[in-house]
Amino acid sequence: MFKKIDKRYVVSVLSFLVKWFYAFESLFYNCKNINYPEQKPVIFALWHAHQCALYANKDRGNLNVMISKSNDGDIIAAATEHMGIKVVRGSHKRSGASASLALIEKIEQGESAAITIDGPRGPKGKVKEGAINIAKLTQVPIVPMTWYSPSKWLLKFDTWDEFRFPLLGVKTIAVYGEPIYVPSDCSKEDIEMYRQKLETALNDLYKYAQENFEDLVKNK
Repeated sequence: MFKKIDKRYVVSVLSFLVKWFYAFESLFYNCKNINYPEQKPVIFALWHAHQCALYANKDRGNLNVMISKSNDGDIIAAATEHMGIKVVRGSHKRSGASASLALIEKIEQGESAAITIDGPRGPKGKVKEGAINIAKLTQVPIVPMTWYSPSKWLLKFDTWDEFRFPLLGVKTIAVYGEPIYVPSDCSKEDIEMYRQKLETALNDLYKYAQENFEDLVKNK
């Protein structure tokens, strides 16, 4: 009979394979930034499905992303770090407070952050309060961003978030919205207002990318 395979070994092998697959894929990554913010630091807010958009970031060496402490998170973290992006481990359910504090510390040191605002487990397309609270504490603006391509080669997986992944060379765009500033004295009711504002901004930005893809790709 076969011995039971150690889960840590499986995660280690998968992390290695995913890391090198992303390394190969990065040679063909084709994404154009639209309205990329020059101000730093900022908090990039994007849907969980659009994680691959972060490779388009011009300053990946000073970008920090929170990834959950889970087996899936271990695999994603390996690929993320290989792309030159810094990783803070934790989520709103697991080590959330310490991870948020670590992210805040990085922002206060002048580095940017990226938060998948409906992750790590959904519900899909629902902004959570984490990014709003961090923006309130750090007084750093939130920049909504979206990622899009009409190509069938931007694959959509059958996962809770409908995760997107670009096959070799598919042309995509990363579109950045106007900064959202959260006052340091905003109330609980204000937090909900800004949460809804960010959700609306992300939905509007995705619709804009869909409707104007060809023009955005052509224009410099």
